[in-house]
Amino acid sequence: MKPKILTTLQTYSWALFRADLMAGITVAMVALPLSLAIAIASGADPAKGIVTAIVGGFLISLLGGSRVQIGGPTGAFIVVVFSVIAEHGYDGLVIATFLAGMILITAGLLKVGNLISFVPEAVVNGFTIGIAVIIATSQVRDLLGLSMSALPADFLEKLPALWEARGTLSLAALAIGGATMVLIVGLRRAAPRAPGLIIAVAATSAVVAFMALPVNTIQSQFGALPSHLPMPSFPSLSVDRVLELLPSAFVIAFLAGVESLLSAMVADKMSGGQHRPNAEVIAQGFANVGSSLFGGLPATGAIARTATNVRAGGKTPVAGIIHALTILIAMLVAAPLAGYLAMPALAGLLILTAWNMSEPHKWKSYLSAPRADQFLLLLTLVLTVVADLTIAIGVGVSVGLAIRLRRRNVPPADWHTPER
Repeated sequence: MKPKILTTLQTYSWALFRADLMAGITVAMVALPLSLAIAIASGADPAKGIVTAIVGGFLISLLGGSRVQIGGPTGAFIVVVFSVIAEHGYDGLVIATFLAGMILITAGLLKVGNLISFVPEAVVNGFTIGIAVIIATSQVRDLLGLSMSALPADFLEKLPALWEARGTLSLAALAIGGATMVLIVGLRRAAPRAPGLIIAVAATSAVVAFMALPVNTIQSQFGALPSHLPMPSFPSLSVDRVLELLPSAFVIAFLAGVESLLSAMVADKMSGGQHRPNAEVIAQGFANVGSSLFGGLPATGAIARTATNVRAGGKTPVAGIIHALTILIAMLVAAPLAGYLAMPALAGLLILTAWNMSEPHKWKSYLSAPRADQFLLLLTLVLTVVADLTIAIGVGVSVGLAIRLRRRNVPPADWHTPER
């Protein structure tokens, strides 16, 4: 359970530092717009995403069991965070995140990280696609510039509400959102090493500012972003509040554990390393406790940002620490500029993230999977979309483990690099 940074620093050199420095700055440019967009989609203040990327990202790299893991807010949390805020308020989310951190620390000390291989891949794929569907539909309002007093949280209520508001479509918003998506895809193909996300979002947002287009921005919708970290404070806990939020805390802990360990597996395949699962789980725990003390969102290992770190030449956890410090510097000196980012641009970014998150290149292989796996994936997907993530995970994992025990001989999951 020894953090990887203690191992890597024993043979650290200036050459490694230069590689980590460039990789850390590069991945920070990817993480910055994503963190803002994820916070907004979660129903939180955009600054909360930045706080999470800084505090959570720093602690995950400092204490984690992977050489190249990058932590922060991720799309997988959007659904559960949105529902917790809607039902229990933002203070309820902070308590749930704090409790999730304590659960993860305990799980890591009990060496539960070794059990990740028992979670069926069909369950992970099912709730990942379900979350992607919910994320994409939640961004339609901002992408189209629809005028709505509030967007229902329930998926089945959301669709008719969006349809009723179709008459308020803004062509300017649609053009900005569409242009952002085209730019992101184009830059990813033409210059894969460039920070395409921030370039695309900044470029289309600049068009909105210079042409004075009637399009919502972060500043017009949420006000000015703070240019400093908030002071840490301990969440107000009571027995009743803890019991009320414990189910949500377990869901957050489960998602953080699964996402971070899958990300670490992907990183191992890309870099040839070997992560320490229980150290990683403990680090996720401290990251969530730390994020909650600063009023941030749940944090976990981010697969796409970790892959970006590896591709950019990151070698050790120092790259992740530099990533967090770079975002902190950006917050201190460039917070007013971030307020000009256009909401349709961020919506387009998240819709593409949701598409990549669903891993469409794997859909064909699902059709040739065993019937039991197909049923399990579909069951988890439907429950995630129309019911509740807690129910989806509970039912999916229970049914999946029952199927696994019945089969006995199940080949290990073939994790590979997704594009999320």
